[in-house]
Amino acid sequence: MSSVHSPGGADTAYLDSGYSWTRLAISMLIAVVGSAGMWAVVVVLPSVEADFAIARSEASIPYTATMIGFALGNFVYGRLIDRYGIVYPLISAAILQAAGFALGSMTTNVWMFALMQGGLIGLGSAITFGPLIADISHWFSRNRGIAVAATASGNYLAGSIWPLILKEIIAAGGWRDAYMLVAIVSITAMIPLAFLLRRRLPVQVPDVTPTDAGISITRQKVDISPRLLQLLLCIAGISCCVAMSMPQVHIVAYCADLGFGVVAGAEMLSVMLAGGIVSRLLSGFLADRIGGVRTVLLGSFLQCLALFLYIPFNGLASLYMVSLIFGLSQGGIVPSYAIIVREYLPAREAGERVGLVIMMTVIGMALGGWLSGLIYDLTGSYQAAFVNGIAWNMLNIGIMALLLWRSRERDPAPA
Repeated sequence: MSSVHSPGGADTAYLDSGYSWTRLAISMLIAVVGSAGMWAVVVVLPSVEADFAIARSEASIPYTATMIGFALGNFVYGRLIDRYGIVYPLISAAILQAAGFALGSMTTNVWMFALMQGGLIGLGSAITFGPLIADISHWFSRNRGIAVAATASGNYLAGSIWPLILKEIIAAGGWRDAYMLVAIVSITAMIPLAFLLRRRLPVQVPDVTPTDAGISITRQKVDISPRLLQLLLCIAGISCCVAMSMPQVHIVAYCADLGFGVVAGAEMLSVMLAGGIVSRLLSGFLADRIGGVRTVLLGSFLQCLALFLYIPFNGLASLYMVSLIFGLSQGGIVPSYAIIVREYLPAREAGERVGLVIMMTVIGMALGGWLSGLIYDLTGSYQAAFVNGIAWNMLNIGIMALLLWRSRERDPAPA
C-alpha cells in the first residue's frame, strides 16, 4: 500500500491496511467472548426469578444493574483507551468479568447477584463495545463505517451464540454452572487476545480524519454547538434503546408467559440478534455512503415499524418472524452513533465521546428493561410495554430529523 500523507505531514499508510483488517478480526473475536456479560443475564432471568422466588420486576433488577455497570464502563474505559491504549484496560476488564461470573454463581439473593452483575460483569464487559469501537475507528478511513459496524456486530454475534450454549447448560446443570463456564472462558480467552492488539497508533494520529488522509469525500457540519450536539446524541441514545430493550430483554420471559417455553424464547433472541448482525453490517456500508445521521434515522424508523408488529402478532411462528424483522431493523442504530461522533466531533476525544454516547444507550437499555418489567407487573401484559417503546422511539426519530435538518455539507479537503 502506498503511503498517504495528511496536510500536516502525518503518515497515514496504516489506514485500511492489512493490519487494520487483522486487528478488526481480533476485535470482533474479543467482542464475541466479552459480550457474554450482556446476554447471560437475559437467558437466566426466568431461572433467577424461580431460584430467588421474586417478582418479574425484581428479577429484572440484575439486568438493570448490568446495564448501569456497562454504561459506566463504556465512559470510563473510553477515557482510559484515549490515554493508555486498549491492551491493559482490556486485561483489567477481563479479570473483572471473570470474577463477576464466578462470584455471581455463588450468590444467594437477588441483591448480591445484582451487585456482581453491575459492579463486575457489566463494568468489565463494557470495554468490548464503545471503547473497542473507538479503538478500531482510528485504523480505518474509507471503510470506517463497516469496521465500526463489524466490531459492534461482535456484541450481537455473542447474543446469537451464548444463549444457545447457556440454555443447554442451564437445562443440564442449572444457571450457576452456566455462569462458572463463562467465567473460565472470559479469563482464558480475552487476556491472550488482548496482547494481540499491542500495536499503538502513531503519535500524529489523533486528528487524522478521512479528508486529512487525502480521501476526497464530502464532510458534514451541523449548526449546533459541540456541547449541544453531544447532549442531543445522548438523549437520542437513551430514547432509541428504551424502545430497543423491550424485545431484547423480555422476549424469553414473554414466550414463557405465552406458553411457548424458555427454549423458544432463547431461540427467538438468537434469531433477533442474528438479524441484528446483518443489520449492523449493512448499516456500516450505508454509513460510509450516506453518513451516520441518515443511517440512524432510517434504522430508527424501521425499528418503530417492527415494534408495532409485536402488538397484533403473538403466535409462535409469527413471533419468530417478527423477531427477525426487529433484528434486521434496529441492529445498525447504536454503532452508527460512533460514526456521527467521528463525523462531527474531535477525533482525539473519540474514546471519551463515543463512550459517553454508548453509556447513554446502555442507560436507555437499563431503563427500558426495568420499565417493561414494571409495566408488566402493573398490567399483567407486555402490550402496554410495546406501546411505551414506540413512544420513546418517536423521540429518537425527532432528534435525528432535527440533526439532518441542521446539517450541511462541507467542501472536501484537497487531496
